[in-house]
Amino acid sequence: MSCFRLENVSYRYDKRPVLQGIDLRLEPGEILGLFGHNGAGKTTSIKLILGLMQPTQGTVSVLGGHAGDPQVTQHIGYLPENVMFYPQLTGREILRHFARLKGAALRQVPGLLEQVGLGDAMDARTRTYSKGMRQRLGLAQALLGRPKLLMLDEPTVGLDPVATADLYRLLRDLRDGGAGIVLCSHVLPGVEPYIDRAAILTEGALQAVGDLAALRRQANMPVTLSLDPANSISALERVVDKATTNSGTMIKTDNGRLRVDVQPREKMALLKAVMASGEVADVSIHQPSLEDIYVHFIGSGGLAHRGGNQ
Repeated sequence: MSCFRLENVSYRYDKRPVLQGIDLRLEPGEILGLFGHNGAGKTTSIKLILGLMQPTQGTVSVLGGHAGDPQVTQHIGYLPENVMFYPQLTGREILRHFARLKGAALRQVPGLLEQVGLGDAMDARTRTYSKGMRQRLGLAQALLGRPKLLMLDEPTVGLDPVATADLYRLLRDLRDGGAGIVLCSHVLPGVEPYIDRAAILTEGALQAVGDLAALRRQANMPVTLSLDPANSISALERVVDKATTNSGTMIKTDNGRLRVDVQPREKMALLKAVMASGEVADVSIHQPSLEDIYVHFIGSGGLAHRGGNQ
C-alpha cells in the first residue's frame, strides 16, 4: 500500500492552473524531497494529500483510502512551515491538547517531548520558547500517533546545526520503521544526504522525479574533474586535449590545477587517458549536486522565486 498516489492530478484556482497533470507517489520506508520555487505548487500538492482541497482533475489516494477521510487522516503527521501555539499554555499542555484532537494516546506526550529535545522545557509556557523550540514542539505534534505518513514543510527553520542533525537522524529512524516522509526545504545542500528521491516542481508541472543518480542521468549535466599535474600543467592539458573529442568539454586552469567539465559518457575514457599518461598527481571528481540539478530543471524563470516562502 502506497503512502500516497497522485494520478494525473490538476488543480485550478479562479481558472488559473496551479497544478497540471501531476503523477507522483510515495512508498513506505521512503523520504521524498519535494522542491520548487514560490508558486510552483508544493503547498497545493500537500493540501491535496491532506484532503484540505479536492483536485480539479485526477485522483488522490492516501494510505489506501481517500484523502481527507478521518480514518486516513489519523495516520498522517503534518508540520507546517510556520507553527504557532497558544502562548499561555505549556509545551506539555499543548501536546496533550493535540493528542486528544487526534485520538492519540496521552502517554506518548512526555516521551515525544524528550525525543525532540524539550524534556527540560515541557512545563514552560510556550511564550518563553525560542523559534527553534517552537519548531521542535511542532515536530512533536506531527509525530503524535506514530504516523504512517509524515509531511514536513521547512522542518529545520530556526534549528541550530546540532538540532538539525538530530532531526535528520530521527527522520531516518522513522523511515527505517516504515513511515513515508515528504520533506519540503529550500536548503538543498543540507537535505541532499537524507532523501531517497526528489521531485522538482515548476509552474505547477513536475519537471523531474527520481533518486539523485537518475536525476543526474536525466539532466545529462557535465561532471567536473579537478586534476593536479605531476609535472607541468601544460603537459597535462595536452593529454586532456588529445583525450577529449566532445566540443562541449570545457578546460580551464584554477590555482595550479586543471578543471575539466566533461560529459558523463566521456568521463571514464578521460580518466583512463590521464592516469595512463603519468601527467596527473591527483584527481577529484565533482558530480552535479542536488542544487545544481534543481537549478538545471527550474531554469532561469524559477531563479527569481528562490529563497522565499511559498
